[in-house]
Amino acid sequence: MKKIILTAAIALFTCGAHAQYNAGTSTTSQTDMFGNTTTTHRDAYGRVTGTSTTGRTDMFGNTTTTHRDTYGRTIGTSTTGRTDMFGNTTTTNRDAYGRTVGTSTTGRTDMFGNTTTTRRDAFGRTTGTSTTGRTDMFGNTTTTHRDVYGHTTGSSTTGKTDMFGNTTTQQRSNNGGQIWTW
Repeated sequence: MKKIILTAAIALFTCGAHAQYNAGTSTTSQTDMFGNTTTTHRDAYGRVTGTSTTGRTDMFGNTTTTHRDTYGRTIGTSTTGRTDMFGNTTTTNRDAYGRTVGTSTTGRTDMFGNTTTTRRDAFGRTTGTSTTGRTDMFGNTTTTHRDVYGHTTGSSTTGKTDMFGNTTTQQRSNNGGQIWTW
């Protein structure tokens, strides 16, 4: 009997380790007349949880995205600078008060067509990575998110742009929670 329970527990754990839950979607619209592009974030039930608005690139080569909650209150910003001489592009994430909460550095695309982004906290400690693969034959591009130990925490799959100019990304989480990566 113990052997059956142990086998069942291992099977359940193995299945659970590979299950992915719907964590919501992010839909990016066309760029407006002012050069702004807005992404609307929704949870697994379709409720709007916030927006991210990206403006034009400034004279210094920086592009800023403003993140707002469901009530329109600013909760933070992400500023992406120019690509450096090594082919790395760094985004600095700040909270509503302008304090740096972390960075994300995207490197060059490797020989297999994968691009990896390394996330770090405010103290420079690595908190995880996101690896984007090649676009498949259906026009979908998948990014796999991992924690600092290399365990997969979720994925994001971006489909083709629809006839209205909108692009939707399906977010999936291994633990049923949100997988915000900024």
